[in-house]
Amino acid sequence: MTESAALASPPPSQALHSKRRPLGAITLANARLVLADEVVTGSIRLEDGRIAGLDLGAGVPPGAEDCEGQYVIPGLVELHTDNLERHLMPRPGVTWPGAAAVLSHDGELASAGITTVFDAVRVGSMRNTGGEAKKDYSKYARGVVDHINALAAEALTRVDHRVHLRAEVCSETVLEELDEFGVQDRVAIVSIMDHTPGQRQFADLSKFRQYHQGKYRLTDAEMQAHIDFTHGLYARWGAAHEEGIVARAAALGARLASHDDTTPEHVARSRALGVDFAEFPTTEVAAAACRAAGIPVMMGAPNVLRGGSHSGNVAAMTLAEAGLLDVLSSDYAPSALVMGMLRLGERLDDLPGAVATVTAAPAAAAGLEDRGQLSEGLRADVVRFAEHDSIGVITGVWSGGRKVG
Repeated sequence: MTESAALASPPPSQALHSKRRPLGAITLANARLVLADEVVTGSIRLEDGRIAGLDLGAGVPPGAEDCEGQYVIPGLVELHTDNLERHLMPRPGVTWPGAAAVLSHDGELASAGITTVFDAVRVGSMRNTGGEAKKDYSKYARGVVDHINALAAEALTRVDHRVHLRAEVCSETVLEELDEFGVQDRVAIVSIMDHTPGQRQFADLSKFRQYHQGKYRLTDAEMQAHIDFTHGLYARWGAAHEEGIVARAAALGARLASHDDTTPEHVARSRALGVDFAEFPTTEVAAAACRAAGIPVMMGAPNVLRGGSHSGNVAAMTLAEAGLLDVLSSDYAPSALVMGMLRLGERLDDLPGAVATVTAAPAAAAGLEDRGQLSEGLRADVVRFAEHDSIGVITGVWSGGRKVG
């Protein structure tokens, strides 16, 4: 990702300004409402951006929208998605205007039923790539966050966007990039990322080589140069960067996430740092250690759908069947979230529990008390979907009471 992708100066707010009409009321009737511990047939009323009430029964009152027996669930809450980066650079070497990329990403999320998103953008870059294995590994977060916040402030996004900074320990600039952000930037999550080859996600170096050489078409010599370079970076800066990331997250008032914990020692370190939830632990033993430490575990919905990790790590379904999975994330594919939820519900024979992994549980992990369940008084984030061949087909999305998809 190049810095030009962010187009650091967003367009003037006057040019983007849009007044939204006052919210009205809507009733979704004859729906299968997925509640915290059961599925019931009934209706749900949305008014002034909140859930005004629920009623049981299959009747359709005058003026209500007939859901024809389709499911209605809370809006999906996404804590970690790299999807925005794909819109910022749709092809290698092709950068896209920042505001346009955010809006395209926003529309994709709305179509997937995601009504709250923590956009994950990387902080921590490399000036010297060491074998050029990271050709687009330059800074971009500051400009992108400006666009996210400007568009959200003008009510031009369909869904609720918040900022998640992926802070890369194995980099040269992570602390100086973090210092560009303040409390006004609405940074809600900071995750401690460490992609040093030979541990965590890429404990198996052969998988690391396969991934990077396939993506960047590196020779064996170039790949080894990159590995040596990143090992040197970690040796020089790893401990200081970790300490600095934690301090800056606290100053920003952000939730702290660990990433790719692999061993009980990693989890013990995460607990000592005050981590609020764990992203993608790579082994069952690490997930079990998270459970013992009271740290919620997040896994990828693509992992659920593929039946395993593309890096050769633990399968998300294995953790789910062991009772060690709390939150699902779409990671790099927004449409995976509702599909992964359904696959989980089928395997565990527990649709309400599966829905909670993409609604109530991520909301709780992020400290959001006003959404994540179909309960009176909560924010009117609602998704209607039909099931077709085990795929959730989104037929309606309301974000804060407004229909956005």
